[in-house]
Amino acid sequence: MKFINLLLLAVVFVSCNSGSHKINTITADSDNGGLTLPEDFCALVVADDLGPARHIQVNDQGDIYISLNRLHKGGGIACLRDTTNDGRADLIQYFGRHHGTGIAFWNNHLYFGSDTLVVRYPMVYGQLLPHDGEEIVVTGLPINNQHAAKPLTFDQAGNLYVTVGAPSNACMEQTRTKGSPGMDPCPLLERHGGIWQFRADQLKQDQVEDGLRYATGIRHAVAVDWNGAENTLYALQHGRDQLHQFFPELYDEKQSAELPAEELLLVEEGSDFGWPYCYYDPITQQKVLGPEYGGDGTEVGVCAAKDDPILAFPAHVAPNDLLFYTGDMFPERYQNGAFIAFHGSWNRAPEVQEGYYVVFVPFEGKIPSGDWEIFADGFAGVSPVNSPADAQYRPCGLAQGPDGSLFVTDDVKGRVWRIMYNPAN
Repeated sequence: MKFINLLLLAVVFVSCNSGSHKINTITADSDNGGLTLPEDFCALVVADDLGPARHIQVNDQGDIYISLNRLHKGGGIACLRDTTNDGRADLIQYFGRHHGTGIAFWNNHLYFGSDTLVVRYPMVYGQLLPHDGEEIVVTGLPINNQHAAKPLTFDQAGNLYVTVGAPSNACMEQTRTKGSPGMDPCPLLERHGGIWQFRADQLKQDQVEDGLRYATGIRHAVAVDWNGAENTLYALQHGRDQLHQFFPELYDEKQSAELPAEELLLVEEGSDFGWPYCYYDPITQQKVLGPEYGGDGTEVGVCAAKDDPILAFPAHVAPNDLLFYTGDMFPERYQNGAFIAFHGSWNRAPEVQEGYYVVFVPFEGKIPSGDWEIFADGFAGVSPVNSPADAQYRPCGLAQGPDGSLFVTDDVKGRVWRIMYNPAN
């Protein structure tokens, strides 16, 4: 028995060897860092207790950069390096004076989206920390008391896309008040509730004067990514809350927990996805008029002219990052498909909470070619999850390593996992 156990350990040790870049040998954690993964995949914990880790980027040398939702140890960006080639970060430094969610590389710069502006820092090859020469790229972004995160992504033409969430549930005249009607037209849509386009190489751009409102009618999209293979922008919308609480005569508690869907959006210039006037009903598979605007749960009205999602997910699971996979480590079926991190929400009570997993969506061209499937689970550490406070970890950010590994962040305790493919011999 002892010989068999040693043999199994050796198989894990060898089969999780990435065999490329600077990594020599990587051994998965015996419990895969607490995760449940598909057959032939394994995982390890790269780092722990980093602070409230949001989105993540990994450069060509394998260094890791993570945005923090609040300053931790004097910085808003955690910078990680593995100097011993075992896959675990042993050098951790903090940088930057802003906190936020958006973080991405473009043209030898690290871009950071705080809640009120986008800044960038020059990167120096071989150095872990960015150069402390902060440049303001976008300013004038509104200060929100909710949905304040400013995720970002780039296209191949040098355009920068920034989410500006709406500080509202459904643009009600009296915020989150039972029976309050919605404002029509909704004034928040002038500067909120959409995705704005800027030039990546231009400094001190103002949202109003220089930004293009690329798409609208999106309550909040924390998960955004540019699919380079299809030259297309994608996002996931956080759907509205509290249908039963505000309109109990139209929705019971179960309906409120299951409506509306979280939406995967194919975003084109001029797209309008209907918020706050509409929401997507995954049962009838159509957008319907919100109760704040005279809807009864079935009436379509103006929503017939709004853009539909390309895929619907369960209500209130909070999609927080999106990654189109282009690596060569995972099997072919994962190529150009989408990984999505679901953070888990709070508005499913009295139903059991959902989310707290990473899913995979296969794609063919610009459209999903099959249904979504749970790829990595076990983040919550408990089952069932009756309240978000019960969850030990909540997946938030996704990144692809230079060898094709998938990195996942957690913003409860600041843990980072690395998921690798372990083909059976």
